[in-house]
Amino acid sequence: MVRKPNCMYRKLAKKAYTRKEYMGGVPGIKVVQFDMGNLTAEFPMSVHLIVDESCQIRHSALEAARMSINRKLNKELGRSNYHLKLRTYPHHVLRENKQATGAGADRVSQGMRLAFGKAVGTAARVIPGQKIYTCFANPQSIEKVKDALRHGGHKLPSPTHLEIDIKDEA
Repeated sequence: MVRKPNCMYRKLAKKAYTRKEYMGGVPGIKVVQFDMGNLTAEFPMSVHLIVDESCQIRHSALEAARMSINRKLNKELGRSNYHLKLRTYPHHVLRENKQATGAGADRVSQGMRLAFGKAVGTAARVIPGQKIYTCFANPQSIEKVKDALRHGGHKLPSPTHLEIDIKDEA
């Protein structure tokens, strides 16, 4: 069956459902890595990608944004000149009560009877001001990091903004 559009799962409509032990067949998350780049070096600057609205971000959107940011940073800076960190985890299980459509569907579909729904994916629930991605880098590469994070923010369902922190060495 075709994957439903993200707008069906974007809003925080119900309570979070994270109890995977009670649900059979929860699909695994698509996010491959949570830390990328140079994990051992200390960088003096960090740029955060922050969401402006509360929403649910599907695991596929998190992975698409991660791939976009990582590819751009890898090409522009090289693997050893940044550390990218994904700071949210998609705990919330998305469910869908699949309905049969088409000819003869009235004999197959049961409507709202026992409409718990089957697990179709996972999502991260975020609130306004929450940091989604953080990139640690050197000050001379700030413009390239900002550009990469801005491009990755376009793949997320909420408007985003960037925040820059510079570590004081005192």
